[in-house]
Amino acid sequence: MAAYKKKVLFLCTGNSCRSQMAESWTNHLKGDSFEAHSAGTIAKGLDPRAVAAMAEVGIDMSHNRSKTMDDLPSMTWDMVITLCGDAHESCPFFPGPTKVMHRGFDDPPRLAADARNEEEALGHYRRVRDEIKDFVMILDEEV
Repeated sequence: MAAYKKKVLFLCTGNSCRSQMAESWTNHLKGDSFEAHSAGTIAKGLDPRAVAAMAEVGIDMSHNRSKTMDDLPSMTWDMVITLCGDAHESCPFFPGPTKVMHRGFDDPPRLAADARNEEEALGHYRRVRDEIKDFVMILDEEV
Protein backbone atom coordinates (compact mmCIF):
# COMPACT_ATOMS: atom_id res chain seq x y z
CA MET A 1 0.00 0.00 0.00
CA ALA A 2 1.34 3.44 -0.98
CA ALA A 3 2.16 5.92 1.76
CA TYR A 4 -0.21 8.83 2.22
CA LYS A 5 0.94 11.97 0.44
CA LYS A 6 0.08 15.26 2.12
CA LYS A 7 -2.09 17.43 -0.13
CA VAL A 8 -0.66 20.95 -0.47
CA LEU A 9 -2.27 23.83 -2.33
CA PHE A 10 -0.26 26.92 -3.31
CA LEU A 11 -2.41 30.01 -3.91
CA CYS A 12 -1.43 33.20 -5.68
CA THR A 13 -3.34 35.87 -7.59
CA GLY A 14 -2.93 34.75 -11.21
CA ASN A 15 -1.50 31.23 -10.92
CA SER A 16 0.98 32.20 -13.61
CA CYS A 17 4.35 32.25 -11.85
CA ARG A 18 5.04 31.83 -8.10
CA SER A 19 2.36 29.24 -7.32
CA GLN A 20 3.27 27.32 -10.48
CA MET A 21 6.93 27.27 -9.42
CA ALA A 22 6.00 26.14 -5.91
CA GLU A 23 3.78 23.34 -7.23
CA SER A 24 6.48 22.17 -9.63
CA TRP A 25 9.31 22.34 -7.07
CA THR A 26 7.24 20.45 -4.50
CA ASN A 27 6.26 17.67 -6.87
CA HIS A 28 9.84 17.46 -8.16
CA LEU A 29 11.67 17.54 -4.82
CA LYS A 30 9.09 16.14 -2.41
CA GLY A 31 6.83 14.05 -4.63
CA ASP A 32 7.31 11.00 -2.44
CA SER A 33 5.57 12.71 0.50
CA PHE A 34 3.55 15.59 -1.00
CA GLU A 35 0.99 16.00 -3.75
CA ALA A 36 1.14 19.65 -4.72
CA HIS A 37 -1.39 21.70 -6.67
CA SER A 38 -1.68 25.39 -7.39
CA ALA A 39 -4.42 27.85 -8.20
CA GLY A 40 -5.07 31.56 -8.42
CA THR A 41 -7.86 33.88 -7.48
CA ILE A 42 -8.03 34.35 -11.27
CA ALA A 43 -6.32 32.39 -14.04
CA LYS A 44 -3.94 34.70 -15.94
CA GLY A 45 -2.15 32.09 -18.04
CA LEU A 46 1.29 30.58 -17.62
CA ASP A 47 4.16 33.10 -17.53
CA PRO A 48 6.73 32.18 -20.25
CA ARG A 49 9.61 33.57 -18.17
CA ALA A 50 8.61 31.37 -15.22
CA VAL A 51 8.62 28.37 -17.57
CA ALA A 52 12.07 29.39 -18.86
CA ALA A 53 13.50 29.91 -15.35
CA MET A 54 12.30 26.48 -14.23
CA ALA A 55 13.60 24.85 -17.42
CA GLU A 56 17.06 26.17 -16.52
CA VAL A 57 17.02 23.88 -13.46
CA GLY A 58 15.62 20.90 -15.35
CA ILE A 59 11.93 21.24 -14.47
CA ASP A 60 9.47 21.34 -17.37
CA MET A 61 6.44 23.47 -16.48
CA SER A 62 5.34 23.92 -20.09
CA HIS A 63 2.54 21.37 -19.64
CA ASN A 64 1.09 23.23 -16.62
CA ARG A 65 -1.97 25.40 -16.99
CA SER A 66 -3.18 28.39 -15.05
CA LYS A 67 -6.26 27.57 -12.98
CA THR A 68 -8.57 28.74 -10.23
CA MET A 69 -9.86 26.84 -7.21
CA ASP A 70 -12.94 25.89 -9.25
CA ASP A 71 -10.70 24.04 -11.73
CA LEU A 72 -9.19 21.78 -9.07
CA PRO A 73 -10.50 18.37 -8.07
CA SER A 74 -12.52 18.35 -4.87
CA MET A 75 -10.22 17.19 -2.08
CA THR A 76 -9.30 17.87 1.51
CA TRP A 77 -6.10 19.88 1.78
CA ASP A 78 -3.58 19.21 4.52
CA MET A 79 -2.04 22.62 3.93
CA VAL A 80 -2.86 25.74 1.93
CA ILE A 81 -0.02 28.19 1.42
CA THR A 82 -0.65 31.68 0.07
CA LEU A 83 2.32 33.18 -1.76
CA CYS A 84 1.22 36.77 -2.30
CA GLY A 85 -0.60 39.39 -0.25
CA ASP A 86 -3.70 39.47 -2.48
CA ALA A 87 -4.21 35.72 -2.22
CA HIS A 88 -3.59 35.85 1.53
CA GLU A 89 -6.24 38.55 1.99
CA SER A 90 -8.80 36.77 -0.19
CA CYS A 91 -7.97 33.19 0.85
CA PRO A 92 -11.18 31.18 1.07
CA PHE A 93 -12.17 29.36 4.22
CA PHE A 94 -11.05 25.75 4.37
CA PRO A 95 -13.08 23.65 6.82
CA GLY A 96 -11.58 20.92 8.94
CA PRO A 97 -7.97 20.37 9.84
CA THR A 98 -6.46 22.30 6.91
CA LYS A 99 -3.44 24.31 7.99
CA VAL A 100 -3.39 27.69 6.24
CA MET A 101 -0.20 29.72 6.17
CA HIS A 102 1.25 32.66 4.28
CA ARG A 103 4.75 32.80 2.85
CA GLY A 104 5.08 35.79 0.57
CA PHE A 105 7.52 36.03 -2.32
CA ASP A 106 8.30 38.98 -4.58
CA ASP A 107 6.34 39.11 -7.84
CA PRO A 108 8.80 38.50 -10.71
CA PRO A 109 6.59 40.00 -13.46
CA ARG A 110 6.22 43.20 -11.45
CA LEU A 111 9.98 43.39 -10.82
CA ALA A 112 10.81 42.54 -14.44
CA ALA A 113 8.59 45.34 -15.77
CA ASP A 114 11.43 47.84 -15.22
CA ALA A 115 14.22 45.58 -16.48
CA ARG A 116 16.59 47.01 -19.07
CA ASN A 117 16.84 43.72 -20.96
CA GLU A 118 15.68 40.12 -20.97
CA GLU A 119 18.63 38.86 -18.93
CA GLU A 120 17.90 41.35 -16.16
CA ALA A 121 14.21 40.41 -16.26
CA LEU A 122 15.03 36.71 -15.96
CA GLY A 123 17.29 37.49 -13.02
CA HIS A 124 14.21 38.36 -10.95
CA TYR A 125 12.56 35.06 -11.90
CA ARG A 126 15.69 33.11 -11.05
CA ARG A 127 16.00 34.70 -7.60
CA VAL A 128 12.36 34.01 -6.70
CA ARG A 129 12.61 30.50 -8.18
CA ASP A 130 15.55 29.77 -5.89
CA GLU A 131 13.82 31.30 -2.85
CA ILE A 132 10.77 29.12 -3.48
CA LYS A 133 13.02 26.05 -3.79
CA ASP A 134 14.60 26.86 -0.41
CA PHE A 135 11.11 27.14 1.13
CA VAL A 136 9.97 23.85 -0.40
CA MET A 137 13.05 22.11 1.00
CA ILE A 138 11.79 22.78 4.56
CA LEU A 139 8.15 21.82 3.91
CA ASP A 140 8.46 18.64 5.98
CA GLU A 141 9.15 20.84 8.98
CA GLU A 142 6.22 23.14 8.21
CA VAL A 143 3.43 20.57 7.87
